[in-house]
Amino acid sequence: MGKFLLMLVFAFTIFSCGTDTDAGNFVVGSDYLAINNKVVMIDTLTVEMSTINFDSLITSGQSRILIGNYDDPILGKVKSNSYFQLSASSYALNNSGSDTETVNFVFDSISMILKYDNYYYGDTTQVQKFDIHRLTQKVKPNKDDDSFYNNSTLTYSDESLGTVSYKPRPIEKDSINIKMNKDFGEAFFQKIKKREITGLDNLTEYLKGLVLVPSSSNSSSVIGFHTTTSKVRLYYSKYQGDADADSFFIDFLMSNTSTQFNSISLDKTGTIIQNLPISTSKLSSSLTNKQGFIQSGTGVACRIDFPNIKQLKNISSNGAIVDAQMFIKPVNNSYSDKYPLADSLKVYVGDNLNRISGSLLNAAGTAVYGTLSQKSDEFNENIGYTIPLGSFLQKEMLKASDSRSSLILTLPGISKSVNRLVLGDQKHPENKILIKIYYLSY
Repeated sequence: MGKFLLMLVFAFTIFSCGTDTDAGNFVVGSDYLAINNKVVMIDTLTVEMSTINFDSLITSGQSRILIGNYDDPILGKVKSNSYFQLSASSYALNNSGSDTETVNFVFDSISMILKYDNYYYGDTTQVQKFDIHRLTQKVKPNKDDDSFYNNSTLTYSDESLGTVSYKPRPIEKDSINIKMNKDFGEAFFQKIKKREITGLDNLTEYLKGLVLVPSSSNSSSVIGFHTTTSKVRLYYSKYQGDADADSFFIDFLMSNTSTQFNSISLDKTGTIIQNLPISTSKLSSSLTNKQGFIQSGTGVACRIDFPNIKQLKNISSNGAIVDAQMFIKPVNNSYSDKYPLADSLKVYVGDNLNRISGSLLNAAGTAVYGTLSQKSDEFNENIGYTIPLGSFLQKEMLKASDSRSSLILTLPGISKSVNRLVLGDQKHPENKILIKIYYLSY
């Protein structure tokens, strides 16, 4: 017992009590010191927050058409265009086995049918508008891999093949139907009728692909649609000189998910993060009103550092972190029904250049998430994300090298959504980070 009391005296001599200055040390607050089987609880380890921006995110193969734009009141102008190729299960008209019968078929109309996938972000009470354009460039990645990214773009014609203005109803089992240009549809139909398009190669040579482009002024939300059930439908009929002519159609699907991608941009001009540096650097929360930011789709993420973690070794000659919890809070009034909080945070481990080595794992090797608590209270003090850090901080404390790992926080669905989050740092006046570390001496 005497040895343990000496250890506590030593701990109090190396940490300043009753203050939260971070001049290279952390604090063991006397009100929060617990002794139980030689365990010390430390609640004031210095935690640094910053905002980073990934160079790019893979947005192909996500099985979601993401279309729309809105002005985020905090982070700027968000916009998502969606690119894709088409294919069909059959490129033959319904000729009942007789090629001579095809001469009697005539074009009726062509439409794009988009099926909601229940994702939305922003104000869905406002009208959204977007246009369909024809690609003038082959759907081929610019990089050595086969992926497309949030900053990938392809050239397209200025001519609109179809326009729609609508109020989104994203949580309904519904779809929107966009009537497309008649001349485009007629020419497309004739290519099929004349057997000039008989397969995917012929099709992509004639029609490289399409892109959905939101209006720059009318939209106030971003909406998700299914790639598997959305389609372009070409209607035609067998001419019989009356209104009872048989009607048929061919569906062109977005079946190749690797060539469907969303180009998601963020114009940060005039915002608090307009000076966000290159992907290998960081923007300290001390320069952004003691806040850190996350936004899916655009690559904005929050970085957490623990600069003094190795000093915990000075508490005793033999000791270990047996548990640690960090409670990180969203900033009051930064979220609402239009900009809801995500149910969880995805937590990665990164280096000083923001390169991710993997997910944050617990001692059992299972991925750790930040879980949201939304317990009701007058000042929203209980709303936030709890992240277990014991295993991570123990490894950081015992590192022999001078290198330190950081935690990088993102939102789930980072590559197929545009949700954002504003978090308070350790010095935020209302929504500061709380941390508790349980240190065992033996």
